[in-house]
Amino acid sequence: MIPMTWRGVIPAMTTGLDEALNVDHAFVARHSNWLIDNGCTGIVTLGSLGESATMSFGEKMAVIETVVKAVGDRAPVVAGIASLSTADAVATAKGAAERGCSGLMVLPPYVYKGDWRENKAHVAAVFAATSLSCMLYNNPPAYATDYLPEHIVELAVEHGNFHAVKESSTDVRRVTAIRALIGDRLRLFVGVDDAIVEGIYAGAVGWIAGLVNAFPRESVALFEAASRGDREKAFALYQWFLPLLRMDTVPKFVQLIKLVQEQVGMGSERVRGPRLTLVGAERDKALAEIRIALNTRPAL
Repeated sequence: MIPMTWRGVIPAMTTGLDEALNVDHAFVARHSNWLIDNGCTGIVTLGSLGESATMSFGEKMAVIETVVKAVGDRAPVVAGIASLSTADAVATAKGAAERGCSGLMVLPPYVYKGDWRENKAHVAAVFAATSLSCMLYNNPPAYATDYLPEHIVELAVEHGNFHAVKESSTDVRRVTAIRALIGDRLRLFVGVDDAIVEGIYAGAVGWIAGLVNAFPRESVALFEAASRGDREKAFALYQWFLPLLRMDTVPKFVQLIKLVQEQVGMGSERVRGPRLTLVGAERDKALAEIRIALNTRPAL
């Protein structure tokens, strides 16, 4: 098992599908290695972007096995843990540990939102299920559950294997608020693509990224430029990338990012229901933005 350092650009990887909408394991393996070849520091599989909500338990375990085997000792693999029930979340966490994952990215329960007491119990059960290093995923716009900075501190005090936060509230002030309460105890990651430069300047040390699935070199270059304080290069790249990065922040982000992948020759736009591929004016608008980006792609 590769040690989990929680730093750098870690893709929330899409899950490639074949024409029958089964997982295309050969492509998943190739995609994983391509991302690492281009400078990513790990892989998150089974996240929201990976369409894990459409997968059976067996499919999830098979995807983990494919990614772990594909990247070998080159980079750590993190499993997204998102379930309707605490029991299923715990089982998924244990299965991920058994199959060689280095970390877990823990989401709030689906459907039932609960109060802080209930959400804390759910997350605590997943943290305690294994000894793996854990990241808490906070995304109130998408999941209607908000882990406030004081909640995050409670969990950090009580769980030694809680090491990182994916902050997707879209409010970069959360990064500074968490740091003010707990210092460097947790590694803070930006979880929305179009706030990455602002998040780094607020103190984030990593990026769980979406458009990286199609543009890993550009994503890594942007992250590194912002991290070392090269404002001129960072803002030039950011200006070019922003129309695409904003695709990560809307309900059809899976369809959009997979469409971008198809246009760069790394994947297909196939998705599982209830999602459907884009059509009509919506698809035409996305394609126009993608083509502008490809035609003005910076030399790195």
